Amino acid sequence: MVGTASTDSEGTQEGGEAREPLSKPLPHKVPYVTLNNGVAMPQEGFGVFQISGRSKCKKAVMDALECGYRLIDTAQFYRNEGSVGEAIAESGVPREDIFLTTKVWITHYGYDKTIESIRHSLAQLRTDYADLVLLHQGVGNYLWAYRALEDLCHDGVIRAIGISNMEPDRFVDLAKRAHVIPAVNQIENHVFWQQREALGIMREYGIQPESWAPFAEGKNGLFTHPVLTEIGEQYGKTAAQVALRSLVQRDIVVIPKSVHRERIEENIDIWDFELSDSDMNQIDALDTGKSLFGYARMFSSMQRFGLFTAKKKY
Repeated sequence: MVGTASTDSEGTQEGGEAREPLSKPLPHKVPYVTLNNGVAMPQEGFGVFQISGRSKCKKAVMDALECGYRLIDTAQFYRNEGSVGEAIAESGVPREDIFLTTKVWITHYGYDKTIESIRHSLAQLRTDYADLVLLHQGVGNYLWAYRALEDLCHDGVIRAIGISNMEPDRFVDLAKRAHVIPAVNQIENHVFWQQREALGIMREYGIQPESWAPFAEGKNGLFTHPVLTEIGEQYGKTAAQVALRSLVQRDIVVIPKSVHRERIEENIDIWDFELSDSDMNQIDALDTGKSLFGYARMFSSMQRFGLFTAKKKY
């Protein structure tokens, strides 16, 4: 789940223009973080939440790959794994050069169902392995779902496993029960909710934080915010670029999203400047200490599927 500067109408046209395989040097070189199992993960990637329509999603992913992104983040719930797989297959970028993330949705929790759903996801993505698989929400039968991830990781089907939208009490409980400590926790994190306490606990367990909402979906006027805009003017950068840069300087992985080529390029152009301590202090002061989304959207999904179930033990 990530924000973008604008909302686009859903693309419905099938197909798309043919493209030559990538041959030019990458315009941006994104650094990597090392996960707790030794796997290297790009610190910036491209998210595809709410990019529906096969041709639109495919084009956005191919644009992102051409601009230098090497982390692509999708999910079963997004219903666009097939478009992502098609884009990667036709991009000319070797599969081993791409860090591919997907997430298991709550209706697929449970040991056998989780394994079956991941194999279906891999078929959609046109690959025989995933670099990272996350449990999308910390509700329902997630303990057995996580055990399935552990076994698939052991078998080499998944290179790293993790969680998403888990609050500290739940991910600490999971970490204590698990055979494999989660490598990543993908959470809401942006300049308006910086989650310092949660980040501190994650780091105690060696869990890499990843932001699914680096732009706060444009809330609180992020794209024109005076503090971010003024800081950006010092470096010739936009408020959005400053927001992203502040996160990566706190060692957070970010996955911005856009369907506009110029914004896709803008979002990855954050690696040639560094915010000062003064800049970071000003951005720290923007923290409201609370979510801008709450759990309303998540729980509406839970209610639809009747997933307020008690936690089950292994």
